[in-house]
Amino acid sequence: MTVRRVALLTAGGLAPCLSSAVGGLIERYTEIAPEVEILLYPDGYAGLLEGRGTLVTAEGRAQAGRLHAFGGSPIGNSRVKLTNVKNLVERGLVKEGDDPLKVAADQLVKDGVDVLHTIGGDDTNTTAADLAAYLKTNDYDLTVVGLPKTIDNDVIPIRQSLGAWTAAEQGALFARNILNETTSNPRMLIVHEVMGRHCGWLTAATAKAYHDQVRLDDLAGKFAPALGLDPRRFDVHGVYLPELEFDIDAEAERLSKLVDELGGVNLFVSEGAGVSTIVAELEASGAEVQRDPFGHVMIDKINPGAWFAKQMAGKIGAEKTMVQKSGYFSRSAAANPQDLRLIKSCTDLAVDAALRHEGGVIGHDEERGDVLRPIEFERIKGGKAFDTTVPWFVELMESIGQPIGAVAASH
Repeated sequence: MTVRRVALLTAGGLAPCLSSAVGGLIERYTEIAPEVEILLYPDGYAGLLEGRGTLVTAEGRAQAGRLHAFGGSPIGNSRVKLTNVKNLVERGLVKEGDDPLKVAADQLVKDGVDVLHTIGGDDTNTTAADLAAYLKTNDYDLTVVGLPKTIDNDVIPIRQSLGAWTAAEQGALFARNILNETTSNPRMLIVHEVMGRHCGWLTAATAKAYHDQVRLDDLAGKFAPALGLDPRRFDVHGVYLPELEFDIDAEAERLSKLVDELGGVNLFVSEGAGVSTIVAELEASGAEVQRDPFGHVMIDKINPGAWFAKQMAGKIGAEKTMVQKSGYFSRSAAANPQDLRLIKSCTDLAVDAALRHEGGVIGHDEERGDVLRPIEFERIKGGKAFDTTVPWFVELMESIGQPIGAVAASH
Protein backbone atom coordinates (compact mmCIF):
# COMPACT_ATOMS: atom_id res chain seq x y z
CA MET A 1 0.00 0.00 0.00
CA THR A 2 1.33 3.44 -0.92
CA VAL A 3 1.75 5.96 1.88
CA ARG A 4 -0.02 9.15 0.85
CA ARG A 5 -0.37 11.02 4.13
CA VAL A 6 1.26 10.70 7.55
CA ALA A 7 0.42 12.43 10.82
CA LEU A 8 2.66 13.49 13.73
CA LEU A 9 1.86 14.16 17.38
CA THR A 10 3.93 14.75 20.51
CA ALA A 11 2.58 13.83 23.93
CA GLY A 12 3.34 13.53 27.63
CA GLY A 13 5.88 15.71 29.40
CA LEU A 14 8.51 17.68 27.53
CA ALA A 15 11.95 16.34 26.69
CA PRO A 16 14.91 17.86 24.81
CA CYS A 17 14.09 16.03 21.58
CA LEU A 18 10.50 16.81 20.63
CA SER A 19 11.17 19.79 18.38
CA SER A 20 14.14 18.07 16.77
CA ALA A 21 12.18 14.85 16.21
CA VAL A 22 9.34 16.73 14.52
CA GLY A 23 11.84 18.59 12.37
CA GLY A 24 13.75 15.40 11.58
CA LEU A 25 10.65 13.52 10.43
CA ILE A 26 9.57 16.38 8.18
CA GLU A 27 13.09 16.67 6.73
CA ARG A 28 13.35 12.92 6.06
CA TYR A 29 9.99 12.73 4.29
CA THR A 30 10.87 15.80 2.25
CA GLU A 31 14.20 14.21 1.32
CA ILE A 32 13.09 10.72 0.25
CA ALA A 33 9.31 10.91 -0.21
CA PRO A 34 8.36 14.54 -0.89
CA GLU A 35 5.01 13.48 -2.31
CA VAL A 36 3.85 12.27 1.13
CA GLU A 37 1.63 14.82 2.86
CA ILE A 38 2.35 15.55 6.54
CA LEU A 39 -0.42 16.35 9.01
CA LEU A 40 0.32 17.78 12.47
CA TYR A 41 -2.04 17.15 15.39
CA PRO A 42 -1.67 19.92 18.00
CA ASP A 43 -1.68 19.09 21.71
CA GLY A 44 -1.02 15.38 21.32
CA TYR A 45 -3.86 12.89 21.41
CA ALA A 46 -6.22 15.71 22.40
CA GLY A 47 -5.73 17.29 18.99
CA LEU A 48 -6.33 13.95 17.32
CA LEU A 49 -9.57 13.30 19.24
CA GLU A 50 -10.81 16.77 18.37
CA GLY A 51 -9.78 16.53 14.72
CA ARG A 52 -7.58 19.63 14.75
CA GLY A 53 -4.92 18.42 12.32
CA THR A 54 -3.21 20.86 9.94
CA LEU A 55 -1.07 20.08 6.88
CA VAL A 56 2.57 21.11 6.71
CA THR A 57 3.02 23.66 3.93
CA ALA A 58 5.99 24.02 1.58
CA GLU A 59 7.16 26.90 3.77
CA GLY A 60 6.91 24.66 6.84
CA ARG A 61 9.00 21.97 5.15
CA ALA A 62 11.64 24.56 4.32
CA GLN A 63 11.78 25.67 7.95
CA ALA A 64 11.86 22.19 9.52
CA GLY A 65 15.62 22.24 10.10
CA ARG A 66 15.25 25.22 12.40
CA LEU A 67 13.46 23.06 14.97
CA HIS A 68 16.69 21.27 15.95
CA ALA A 69 17.82 24.39 17.82
CA PHE A 70 14.75 24.57 20.07
CA GLY A 71 13.36 22.82 23.13
CA GLY A 72 9.69 22.23 23.88
CA SER A 73 7.35 21.02 21.15
CA PRO A 74 6.27 23.22 18.22
CA ILE A 75 2.95 21.41 18.04
CA GLY A 76 2.19 21.11 21.76
CA ASN A 77 1.66 18.23 24.18
CA SER A 78 -1.03 16.86 26.48
CA ARG A 79 -1.43 13.89 28.82
CA VAL A 80 -4.17 11.74 27.37
CA LYS A 81 -4.80 8.04 27.95
CA LEU A 82 -7.17 6.74 25.28
CA THR A 83 -8.46 3.96 27.52
CA ASN A 84 -9.30 6.29 30.43
CA VAL A 85 -12.81 7.02 29.20
CA LYS A 86 -14.01 8.72 32.38
CA ASN A 87 -11.18 11.25 32.31
CA LEU A 88 -11.68 12.01 28.61
CA VAL A 89 -15.40 12.57 29.08
CA GLU A 90 -14.72 14.89 32.02
CA ARG A 91 -12.28 16.88 29.89
CA GLY A 92 -14.75 17.13 27.02
CA LEU A 93 -12.51 15.27 24.60
CA VAL A 94 -15.12 12.59 23.87
CA LYS A 95 -18.83 12.27 24.49
CA GLU A 96 -20.46 9.99 27.03
CA GLY A 97 -20.79 6.53 25.51
CA ASP A 98 -17.99 7.01 22.96
CA ASP A 99 -15.03 4.66 22.70
CA PRO A 100 -12.00 7.00 22.52
CA LEU A 101 -9.99 4.43 20.55
CA LYS A 102 -12.72 4.34 17.90
CA VAL A 103 -12.98 8.13 17.91
CA ALA A 104 -9.22 8.38 17.29
CA ALA A 105 -9.22 5.65 14.64
CA ASP A 106 -12.17 7.16 12.78
CA GLN A 107 -10.57 10.60 12.86
CA LEU A 108 -7.40 9.19 11.32
CA VAL A 109 -9.49 7.63 8.56
CA LYS A 110 -11.44 10.85 8.05
CA ASP A 111 -8.15 12.75 7.76
CA GLY A 112 -6.80 10.27 5.21
CA VAL A 113 -3.88 9.23 7.41
CA ASP A 114 -1.95 6.09 6.45
CA VAL A 115 0.75 6.31 9.16
CA LEU A 116 0.65 7.96 12.59
CA HIS A 117 3.96 8.96 14.20
CA THR A 118 3.74 9.27 17.99
CA ILE A 119 6.61 10.96 19.82
CA GLY A 120 6.50 10.37 23.56
CA GLY A 121 7.52 8.31 26.56
CA ASP A 122 6.21 5.02 27.89
CA ASP A 123 2.72 6.40 28.55
CA THR A 124 2.49 7.88 25.06
CA ASN A 125 3.72 4.71 23.42
CA THR A 126 1.65 2.33 25.54
CA THR A 127 -1.31 4.47 24.48
CA ALA A 128 -0.04 4.17 20.91
CA ALA A 129 0.12 0.41 21.49
CA ASP A 130 -3.55 0.43 22.57
CA LEU A 131 -4.43 2.35 19.42
CA ALA A 132 -2.31 0.11 17.17
CA ALA A 133 -3.96 -3.00 18.65
CA TYR A 134 -7.41 -1.48 18.13
CA LEU A 135 -6.59 -0.61 14.52
CA LYS A 136 -5.35 -4.13 13.82
CA THR A 137 -8.22 -5.89 15.58
CA ASN A 138 -10.81 -3.79 13.78
CA ASP A 139 -9.19 -4.01 10.34
CA TYR A 140 -8.18 -0.37 9.97
CA ASP A 141 -5.43 -0.14 7.35
CA LEU A 142 -3.23 2.17 9.42
CA THR A 143 0.30 1.92 10.80
CA VAL A 144 1.63 3.49 14.03
CA VAL A 145 5.35 4.26 14.36
CA GLY A 146 6.54 5.65 17.70
CA LEU A 147 9.66 7.50 18.85
CA PRO A 148 10.78 7.14 22.50
CA LYS A 149 11.28 10.40 24.38
CA THR A 150 11.71 10.50 28.12
CA ILE A 151 14.37 12.14 30.24
CA ASP A 152 13.92 9.30 32.74
CA ASN A 153 15.44 6.83 30.23
CA ASP A 154 13.15 4.13 31.60
CA VAL A 155 11.44 2.54 28.60
CA ILE A 156 11.73 -1.25 28.30
CA PRO A 157 13.50 -2.58 26.16
CA ILE A 158 15.02 0.63 24.73
CA ARG A 159 18.67 1.28 25.56
CA GLN A 160 18.58 5.07 25.32
CA SER A 161 15.55 7.34 25.14
CA LEU A 162 15.67 10.54 23.12
CA GLY A 163 16.50 13.62 25.17
CA ALA A 164 17.86 11.91 28.30
CA TRP A 165 21.52 12.73 27.64
CA THR A 166 20.67 16.40 27.20
CA ALA A 167 18.56 16.48 30.36
CA ALA A 168 21.47 15.14 32.42
CA GLU A 169 23.82 17.71 30.91
CA GLN A 170 21.37 20.52 31.60
CA GLY A 171 20.77 19.30 35.16
CA ALA A 172 24.52 19.55 35.74
CA LEU A 173 24.47 23.10 34.35
CA PHE A 174 21.62 23.94 36.74
CA ALA A 175 23.65 22.50 39.64
CA ARG A 176 26.70 24.50 38.68
CA ASN A 177 24.93 27.73 39.61
CA ILE A 178 22.63 26.49 42.36
CA LEU A 179 25.41 24.86 44.34
CA ASN A 180 27.16 28.21 44.68
CA GLU A 181 24.47 28.70 47.34
CA THR A 182 26.55 26.44 49.55
CA THR A 183 28.52 29.61 50.39
CA SER A 184 25.44 31.56 51.43
CA ASN A 185 25.20 30.14 54.94
CA PRO A 186 27.20 27.99 57.38
CA ARG A 187 26.10 24.37 57.82
CA MET A 188 24.19 24.44 54.55
CA LEU A 189 22.12 21.52 53.22
CA ILE A 190 21.23 21.72 49.53
CA VAL A 191 18.93 19.11 48.01
CA HIS A 192 18.95 19.04 44.22
CA GLU A 193 15.75 17.21 43.28
CA VAL A 194 15.96 15.58 39.84
CA MET A 195 13.07 14.16 37.82
CA GLY A 196 12.63 10.38 37.75
CA ARG A 197 9.42 8.79 39.01
CA HIS A 198 10.51 5.15 38.99
CA CYS A 199 14.00 5.26 37.54
CA GLY A 200 17.12 6.87 39.00
CA TRP A 201 19.10 7.01 35.73
CA LEU A 202 18.66 10.77 35.26
CA THR A 203 19.65 11.59 38.85
CA ALA A 204 22.69 9.35 38.60
CA ALA A 205 23.71 10.71 35.18
CA THR A 206 23.18 14.32 36.32
CA ALA A 207 25.28 13.77 39.44
CA LYS A 208 27.97 12.07 37.35
CA ALA A 209 28.03 14.93 34.80
CA TYR A 210 28.31 17.57 37.53
CA HIS A 211 30.86 15.60 39.56
CA ASP A 212 33.03 15.22 36.45
CA GLN A 213 32.91 19.00 35.88
CA VAL A 214 34.17 19.62 39.40
CA ARG A 215 36.78 16.88 39.48
CA LEU A 216 37.82 16.26 35.87
CA ASP A 217 36.53 18.75 33.33
CA ASP A 218 36.22 22.50 32.90
CA LEU A 219 36.12 23.44 36.61
CA ALA A 220 38.88 21.08 37.68
CA GLY A 221 42.03 22.94 38.64
CA LYS A 222 40.28 26.32 38.68
CA PHE A 223 39.30 26.34 42.35
CA ALA A 224 41.25 28.30 44.96
CA PRO A 225 41.33 26.20 48.15
CA ALA A 226 43.73 28.59 49.87
CA LEU A 227 41.05 31.29 49.56
CA GLY A 228 38.17 29.10 50.70
CA LEU A 229 37.09 27.97 47.23
CA ASP A 230 37.42 24.26 47.98
CA PRO A 231 36.20 21.88 45.22
CA ARG A 232 35.18 19.37 47.88
CA ARG A 233 32.48 21.73 49.17
CA PHE A 234 31.06 22.22 45.69
CA ASP A 235 31.03 18.51 44.82
CA VAL A 236 28.23 15.94 45.10
CA HIS A 237 28.08 14.39 48.58
CA GLY A 238 25.15 11.99 48.27
CA VAL A 239 23.01 10.38 45.53
CA TYR A 240 19.61 8.87 46.36
CA LEU A 241 17.57 6.86 43.86
CA PRO A 242 14.30 4.85 43.77
CA GLU A 243 16.37 1.70 43.14
CA LEU A 244 18.40 2.12 46.31
CA GLU A 245 17.67 1.75 49.97
CA PHE A 246 19.91 3.33 52.58
CA ASP A 247 20.29 3.57 56.32
CA ILE A 248 19.30 7.19 57.03
CA ASP A 249 21.07 7.25 60.39
CA ALA A 250 24.30 5.89 58.91
CA GLU A 251 24.10 8.40 56.07
CA ALA A 252 23.36 11.22 58.51
CA GLU A 253 26.48 10.31 60.49
CA ARG A 254 28.61 10.35 57.31
CA LEU A 255 27.14 13.65 56.11
CA SER A 256 27.44 15.30 59.55
CA LYS A 257 31.19 14.81 59.41
CA LEU A 258 31.28 16.45 55.99
CA VAL A 259 29.22 19.40 57.25
CA ASP A 260 31.65 19.81 60.14
CA GLU A 261 34.61 19.71 57.77
CA LEU A 262 33.31 21.54 54.69
CA GLY A 263 30.50 23.73 56.01
CA GLY A 264 27.74 22.12 53.97
CA VAL A 265 26.65 19.20 51.80
CA ASN A 266 25.00 18.83 48.39
CA LEU A 267 22.64 15.92 47.78
CA PHE A 268 21.21 14.76 44.45
CA VAL A 269 17.81 13.17 45.08
CA SER A 270 15.55 11.51 42.55
CA GLU A 271 11.95 12.70 42.86
CA GLY A 272 10.92 9.04 43.02
CA ALA A 273 13.13 8.27 46.02
CA GLY A 274 10.95 7.76 49.06
CA VAL A 275 7.65 8.36 47.24
CA SER A 276 6.08 5.13 48.49
CA THR A 277 6.90 6.13 52.08
CA ILE A 278 5.52 9.65 51.61
CA VAL A 279 2.30 8.36 49.99
CA ALA A 280 1.80 5.85 52.78
CA GLU A 281 2.18 8.60 55.38
CA LEU A 282 -0.25 10.91 53.57
CA GLU A 283 -2.88 8.21 53.08
CA ALA A 284 -2.54 7.09 56.70
CA SER A 285 -3.29 10.67 57.75
CA GLY A 286 -6.38 10.75 55.55
CA ALA A 287 -4.92 13.19 53.03
CA GLU A 288 -5.87 12.83 49.37
CA VAL A 289 -3.01 11.85 47.04
CA GLN A 290 -3.59 13.37 43.60
CA ARG A 291 -2.92 11.24 40.51
CA ASP A 292 -2.70 11.98 36.78
CA PRO A 293 -4.84 10.34 34.03
CA PHE A 294 -2.41 7.39 33.94
CA GLY A 295 -2.82 6.77 37.68
CA HIS A 296 0.64 8.09 38.59
CA VAL A 297 1.06 10.03 41.81
CA MET A 298 1.46 13.74 40.96
CA ILE A 299 4.92 14.09 42.43
CA ASP A 300 4.95 17.88 42.27
CA LYS A 301 2.05 17.86 44.75
CA ILE A 302 3.91 15.88 47.43
CA ASN A 303 7.39 17.45 47.17
CA PRO A 304 9.73 14.48 47.78
CA GLY A 305 12.80 16.74 47.88
CA ALA A 306 11.33 18.82 50.72
CA TRP A 307 10.36 15.65 52.60
CA PHE A 308 13.87 14.23 52.15
CA ALA A 309 15.48 17.49 53.28
CA LYS A 310 13.28 17.62 56.37
CA GLN A 311 14.27 14.08 57.36
CA MET A 312 17.98 14.81 56.94
CA ALA A 313 18.32 18.41 58.15
CA GLY A 314 17.77 17.76 61.84
CA LYS A 315 20.00 14.70 61.85
CA ILE A 316 23.02 16.53 60.41
CA GLY A 317 22.48 19.81 62.25
CA ALA A 318 21.87 21.90 59.14
CA GLU A 319 21.46 25.59 59.92
CA LYS A 320 19.82 26.31 56.57
CA THR A 321 18.18 24.01 54.03
CA MET A 322 17.50 24.68 50.37
CA VAL A 323 15.59 22.44 47.93
CA GLN A 324 15.95 23.18 44.22
CA LYS A 325 14.41 21.29 41.27
CA SER A 326 16.10 21.12 37.88
CA GLY A 327 13.38 19.17 36.07
CA TYR A 328 11.58 21.89 34.14
CA PHE A 329 14.88 23.58 33.32
CA SER A 330 16.48 20.42 31.96
CA ARG A 331 13.51 18.93 30.13
CA SER A 332 12.81 22.13 28.17
CA ALA A 333 16.27 22.48 26.66
CA ALA A 334 17.19 22.01 23.02
CA ALA A 335 18.86 18.68 22.22
CA ASN A 336 22.64 18.51 22.56
CA PRO A 337 24.90 17.10 19.79
CA GLN A 338 24.83 13.60 21.28
CA ASP A 339 21.04 13.53 21.30
CA LEU A 340 20.82 15.15 17.86
CA ARG A 341 22.78 12.22 16.42
CA LEU A 342 20.48 9.72 18.12
CA ILE A 343 17.37 11.62 17.00
CA LYS A 344 18.63 11.70 13.41
CA SER A 345 19.20 7.94 13.29
CA CYS A 346 15.78 7.26 14.85
CA THR A 347 13.77 9.67 12.68
CA ASP A 348 15.43 8.35 9.53
CA LEU A 349 14.53 4.77 10.45
CA ALA A 350 11.01 5.83 11.52
CA VAL A 351 10.31 7.18 8.05
CA ASP A 352 11.82 4.14 6.37
CA ALA A 353 9.69 1.86 8.55
CA ALA A 354 6.57 3.95 7.89
CA LEU A 355 7.03 3.68 4.13
CA ARG A 356 7.20 -0.11 4.59
CA HIS A 357 4.11 -0.01 6.86
CA GLU A 358 6.20 -1.58 9.64
CA GLY A 359 4.85 -0.43 12.98
CA GLY A 360 6.59 -0.24 16.35
CA VAL A 361 8.68 2.06 18.53
CA ILE A 362 12.07 2.98 17.10
CA GLY A 363 14.96 2.31 19.45
CA HIS A 364 18.04 0.22 20.20
CA ASP A 365 16.51 -3.06 21.36
CA GLU A 366 18.33 -4.26 24.47
CA GLU A 367 16.72 -7.67 24.18
CA ARG A 368 17.79 -8.10 20.53
CA GLY A 369 21.48 -7.22 20.63
CA ASP A 370 20.99 -3.43 20.86
CA VAL A 371 19.97 -3.30 17.19
CA LEU A 372 18.16 -0.12 16.13
CA ARG A 373 14.79 -1.34 14.93
CA PRO A 374 11.00 -0.87 15.18
CA ILE A 375 10.28 -2.58 18.49
CA GLU A 376 6.93 -4.32 18.78
CA PHE A 377 4.42 -2.23 20.72
CA GLU A 378 3.40 -5.10 22.96
CA ARG A 379 6.97 -5.27 24.30
CA ILE A 380 7.07 -1.59 25.29
CA LYS A 381 6.78 -0.96 29.03
CA GLY A 382 7.64 1.85 31.40
CA GLY A 383 9.42 1.88 34.73
CA LYS A 384 12.71 0.28 33.69
CA ALA A 385 14.95 0.31 36.76
CA PHE A 386 18.38 1.90 36.59
CA ASP A 387 21.17 -0.66 36.86
CA THR A 388 23.11 0.57 39.89
CA THR A 389 25.92 -1.90 39.19
CA VAL A 390 27.11 -0.17 36.00
CA PRO A 391 30.79 0.76 36.43
CA TRP A 392 30.37 4.52 35.96
CA PHE A 393 27.83 4.70 38.80
CA VAL A 394 29.87 2.48 41.12
CA GLU A 395 32.90 4.70 40.42
CA LEU A 396 30.83 7.83 41.15
CA MET A 397 29.67 6.49 44.51
CA GLU A 398 33.18 5.47 45.47
CA SER A 399 34.55 8.85 44.40
CA ILE A 400 32.11 10.84 46.55
CA GLY A 401 32.62 8.52 49.51
CA GLN A 402 29.09 7.15 49.74
CA PRO A 403 29.64 3.57 50.91
CA ILE A 404 28.33 1.00 48.45
CA GLY A 405 27.97 -1.43 51.34
CA ALA A 406 25.43 0.89 52.98
CA VAL A 407 23.32 1.00 49.85
CA ALA A 408 21.30 -2.04 48.86
CA ALA A 409 19.27 -2.52 45.71
CA SER A 410 15.53 -2.65 46.33
CA HIS A 411 14.63 -4.05 42.89
